[in-house]
Amino acid sequence: MEGTTVQRPHATAALACSAALIVAVLCACDSGSEADTRKPTVPGRVTAQASSATSVHVMWERSSDDRAVTGYEIYREGKRVRSVPAAEVMTDVGGLAASTAYTFTVRARDAAGNLSAPSAAVSVSTPAPTPADHEAPTRPVRLRGTVDGSRAVNLSWRGSTDDIGVTSYDIYQEDSRIHSVPGTQTTAHLTGLRPGTVYTFTVRARDAADTSSPDSNAIDLTTVPAPGAPASTAPTDLRISNRVQGKEYAIDLDWKQPETGGEIPAYQLFVGGRLATTIVWGATPPAGRASYRLTVDDPRGTRYSMKIRAKLPDGKWGDFSARRTVVLGG
Repeated sequence: MEGTTVQRPHATAALACSAALIVAVLCACDSGSEADTRKPTVPGRVTAQASSATSVHVMWERSSDDRAVTGYEIYREGKRVRSVPAAEVMTDVGGLAASTAYTFTVRARDAAGNLSAPSAAVSVSTPAPTPADHEAPTRPVRLRGTVDGSRAVNLSWRGSTDDIGVTSYDIYQEDSRIHSVPGTQTTAHLTGLRPGTVYTFTVRARDAADTSSPDSNAIDLTTVPAPGAPASTAPTDLRISNRVQGKEYAIDLDWKQPETGGEIPAYQLFVGGRLATTIVWGATPPAGRASYRLTVDDPRGTRYSMKIRAKLPDGKWGDFSARRTVVLGG
């Protein structure tokens, strides 16, 4: 049987071809991915205020980047003292000396390690040490607010008192502190919010010993929806109370149901950010306000945060209500 002769290239020629192929592949890969050399924008509106005789609270506005901002670096007298992730726009710097002037700047960082130029420097002086302060400030009262478009709100409240003095007011959105103002200020303008979103705000006073007051009253504010966005499907006016029931506590919730164009067959109840139960009506779903009771055997003083959302007629889950906090026995 007569075979076919196969011509094989010399080894040097094969290696040359392989090298050329590898180079071509590498060039093709390199041409499709450009190195990230663009720096993020400079953080804006940096502020610093003394929280106590030995700590300072630094805040700033978010930076932007052609890819993504991954974090922020905080500098004191040009030396980096803190790093925070991109989701945070404030931090506390401790370990300072009393009655001392400090200067802070902030720089944004991206995934490639590029740093923005330093922000404008802000100066702050820590106060002198205060006498032993064992009393918390009184709670702020009459917290009120107005919506300022789709991404901002204005808050105001009646000031607190303290045996030594209030150094700052901290604004909380649900259970997260998102802003602080000096103790001489009883208003705040909050930006960077999302359109068409329900926010629940409270305020706490803080003194030079870093002791915080109880929460102010909570208020719900809904930012203006973006043009063309669908109407909110969040339940509103969620109210929660509790009472002793034998050896347990009964927690009662009631709320105003959203307009969905049909019956709402079920709700999900979240406690502490996690799904606790699905509320399914045993008969015809209620009209107008709805209510639900659950019992718990936790001790007096246990704190819960709760929110709900409706199952829409099309089977999807709607927007969350504002979150409410309840303290057993409180």
